[in-house]
Amino acid sequence: MLRNFCLLIFLLVCFTVSAQTGFQIIPLGVNGGATDGNLSAYMLAPAGSDAYVCLDAGTVSNGIEKGIEKKAFKVNAETVLKKYIKGYLISHPHLDHISGMIINSVDDTVKQVYAMEHCISVMKAHYFNWQSWPNLANDGNAPALNKYRYQQLTEGVEIPVKGTEMSVQAFPLSHSKPYSSTAFLVRHGDEYALYFGDTGPDEVEQTDHMKRVWAAVAPLVKSGKLKGVFLEVSYPNAQPDRHLYGHLTPKWFIKEFEVLGRLAGKEHLRNLNVVVTHIKPVGNNEETIRKELETANHLDLRLIFPEQGVKFDLK
Repeated sequence: MLRNFCLLIFLLVCFTVSAQTGFQIIPLGVNGGATDGNLSAYMLAPAGSDAYVCLDAGTVSNGIEKGIEKKAFKVNAETVLKKYIKGYLISHPHLDHISGMIINSVDDTVKQVYAMEHCISVMKAHYFNWQSWPNLANDGNAPALNKYRYQQLTEGVEIPVKGTEMSVQAFPLSHSKPYSSTAFLVRHGDEYALYFGDTGPDEVEQTDHMKRVWAAVAPLVKSGKLKGVFLEVSYPNAQPDRHLYGHLTPKWFIKEFEVLGRLAGKEHLRNLNVVVTHIKPVGNNEETIRKELETANHLDLRLIFPEQGVKFDLK
C-alpha cells in the first residue's frame, strides 16, 4: 500500500512538472514615451521557474512594487531584484528601455547585460562612464567595478543566459536610420519566445531586417514551438509614415504579420500569442490603437495588452 502511494505521488509530481510548459511573463513596464514609472521591461522565465531574464529595463523597481501589489510575486522587492532577475537583454540604449537598470544598478547583484555591439558601446560611453553614472560594468572608463558584465551578442549566434535554463539569439532591427535596435529569440528546450525592441516597418525603413527575423521563426510557428511574440505599436494609424521615427502603427503591425503569414502559412498564425508593447500613452492613443488592431486582425492573432505588474503566461 505504501509503495503504491509513493508511486502515485511520484507520478503526480512528474505530471505537474511536465504540464508546466511555455513561459511566464511579469511586465515591469509596458508603455513607450515619457511615463517614467511604467516603461518597457518584461521579466520572462520558463513556466514554474524563478530564474528570469528581463527584456529591456526602462522601469525596474516601480514595476517590481506593482508586481508585489498585484500578487505576481510572493517575495519582497529586494529578492526579486537581486535573485529573480538573472540578467538583462537590452534591445537598444534609449532611456525608456534602459533607465531602470541604470538607476537600480548600485543596489543590484552581479548580472550579465546582453546586447549587440552598438548598444554596449553607448552604455560604456554615455551611461556607465563615471559622469552620467558610476561605471558598475566590467569595461569602459576606469575604475570598472565589474558588477555588470557585458555579453556582446552576434546575429545568428545563440548563447546561454547565465543563471537560467534559457538561451538567446539576437537579430538587428532598424529604429529610424541610422539608429539600430534588436530582436531577441529566447529558447527554453524546444519552446521559444520572440521579443522585438523598437522597430519601424521594413517598407518605411527600407531594410529587410524584420523579414529576416520572420524567416528565422517561420519554422517555429509552423511547428507550434513559438509560444509568443512581443511587438510594439507606438502610434495610431493617423500618424504619418514620415513621423513614425522607427515605430509601428496598427496598419504596419498587421502588415508585418502578413509577411510572417506568407512564410509560415496564415493558418498557423491563428491564436498565436502576440503581446502588444510600447504604446505611447498620449491622449486616447491606447483606446484607439486597441480598436484599430482588433478591427484589422484578420489573421486571428491572440492579441495581449499587458498591464504593469500583472503576470500572464505564453503557452
